[in-house]
Amino acid sequence: MNILVINCGSSSLKYQLIDIEDETVIAKGNVERIGIEDSSIKHTVSGQDEIIIQKNIKDHKQAVHEMLNMLTDERYGVIKSLEEISAVGHRTVHGGERFSGAVKIDEKVLETMKECSELAPLHNPPNIIGIEVCKQLMPEVPMVGIFDTAFHQTIPEKAYLYGIPYETYQKYKIRKYGFHGTSHKYVAQKAAEMVGMPLESLKIITCHLGNGSSITAIKDGKSIDTSMGFTPLEGVLMGTRSGDLDPAVITFLMKKENLTVQQIDNLLNKKSGVLGISGVSSDFRDLEIKAKDGNKRAKLAIDIFVYRVKKYIGAYTAAMDGVDIVVFTGGIGENSPTIRKDICNGMNYLGINIDMDKNQKAIGQKAVISSQSSKVKLIVMPTNEELMIALETKRVV
Repeated sequence: MNILVINCGSSSLKYQLIDIEDETVIAKGNVERIGIEDSSIKHTVSGQDEIIIQKNIKDHKQAVHEMLNMLTDERYGVIKSLEEISAVGHRTVHGGERFSGAVKIDEKVLETMKECSELAPLHNPPNIIGIEVCKQLMPEVPMVGIFDTAFHQTIPEKAYLYGIPYETYQKYKIRKYGFHGTSHKYVAQKAAEMVGMPLESLKIITCHLGNGSSITAIKDGKSIDTSMGFTPLEGVLMGTRSGDLDPAVITFLMKKENLTVQQIDNLLNKKSGVLGISGVSSDFRDLEIKAKDGNKRAKLAIDIFVYRVKKYIGAYTAAMDGVDIVVFTGGIGENSPTIRKDICNGMNYLGINIDMDKNQKAIGQKAVISSQSSKVKLIVMPTNEELMIALETKRVV
């Protein structure tokens, strides 16, 4: 059973064709810079070198056509026809309060997704285009929507409501939604398997750390709180996003700098975070190099990030009345022993003790990095959102 997983971003389209029976990736690729100069298609067949084709891709509709052509191409393809695709799983960023799990996509679901576009204007519209084009080209193939927000629909009211008039929630659905749900769900399940215990009996804190970062408290297999909020701007300091901020800063800056709504939104989302603090880069690899070379602002940016993650781990331990496992995933969580070490240092009071040697060796691979004396298991777990989407798609169809 071949399942095609599609992730339509604002200017890209990532895809994987997965044989779900043995969970192997047959082919994968990325259509980059859609609607921008120098767009390209990167396509890799399992066990072969990556193929890069420079081609003008004017919109997402063309990108979907190019993806399907690559999969069926006589030279680069892996299937003879689209009939070999059993189902398509679409990663969708925002499902609002409507979806608490993966669903088969029909016209009613599409309409609801369009209604949620106001909450994710950069992501939901291209997600929807990807679905509509696939439905046109493969009308008999079931389409399934997997929502980033769905896993967090178990968060209780006391955790998802903001301290603003309740009418704003009733009228505009302003509340915490959370994101990275597919990743948090996947790594929590895999961590439970790793320690040989039922997910439903554990208290887990999952740290998805990358250019976009979020922390989630998972109790008895359910998300009970998460750091990202109404949008992915809330939470820990990120690559270019500010994270938690006194709302009064926004109006203050708008007055002082004479900024429009769009300009302040751009400042908080694209010019803040570790990029804004360091003045160097939004890439933590660059910051670690600069910090070692003595750049104080680069070190400060990392220190703020580490401090914020520590605070969330402490807060979520309190919210769950304890913690059994802390999981590190995402580009930073999987590949930066230094940042993992700095986060875990000084948390002995929670029973968190890291094994420096195990931590140093755990790069891009699953591993237990806690010491034998640690009461809390510390686990590095590479995320695999595409496989999780494929598994959810199989379950639905």
